[in-house]
Amino acid sequence: MPWEQLRYQHTQALRSALAERYSPATANRHLAALRGVLREAWRLGLMSAEDLARAVDLPAVRGERLLRGRGLSRGELRSLFDSCRGGTPADARDAALMAVLYAAGLRRAEVVTLDVTDYDLETGAITVHGKGNKERVTYIDNGAADAMNIWLNVRGNEPGPLFCPVSQTGEIIIRPMTDQAVYAILQARAKKADVRAFSPHDLRRSCVSDLLEAGVDISVVQRFVGHANVTTTARYDRRGEQAKKKAAKSLHVPFVSTHD
Repeated sequence: MPWEQLRYQHTQALRSALAERYSPATANRHLAALRGVLREAWRLGLMSAEDLARAVDLPAVRGERLLRGRGLSRGELRSLFDSCRGGTPADARDAALMAVLYAAGLRRAEVVTLDVTDYDLETGAITVHGKGNKERVTYIDNGAADAMNIWLNVRGNEPGPLFCPVSQTGEIIIRPMTDQAVYAILQARAKKADVRAFSPHDLRRSCVSDLLEAGVDISVVQRFVGHANVTTTARYDRRGEQAKKKAAKSLHVPFVSTHD
């Protein structure tokens, strides 16, 4: 692709196509990448500064979409953890895995990169290797720490990934798990616990929502889960939805059904 030949009429047409096809956030990420490529073409002397300035003079795509996924209720979380009481190595691993995804608000890609040395047994601190090569420290406590301690007793202290595959015979294989394996584990647990299907990110979403509902300061929640911007954290706040539901109940519609 001869990127250096792009001019304003081309990039503006591309912006319009992106705005029609993708969400505002995704479209703006594409535009940011395009601007970066064109600036590199200018640095290499392939296009003039004037052509660059015109080509990248594009307004951001505006709008806001509802977050996908859902939050899990207290009852659903209880059922999921109750499904891990079988006493097998897989039960211990799955309980600890769900506990970390929910109580620490980790992303699926973050949980599979955790090493056994990233968890401090005494303090409950977890060193997370997040997006953009950023590291942060988060914590687990209460039942989450209990679940983790049980898993570590089963897993042993052999160096390697914190969460590992478990064979059908109960053998623990010290090697990393894949993102897809985590997703499959949660789907199996949802089915066993008779809970509506959910994704790993739904546990993260539930973590943020429950922390905000518990009165934790939003800036603390932002750092806790590793959001780059506090506005992202605010989008997970479901207290406004509860207020809207309460407002809807205060309106009386004078409709009487004629069916018994």
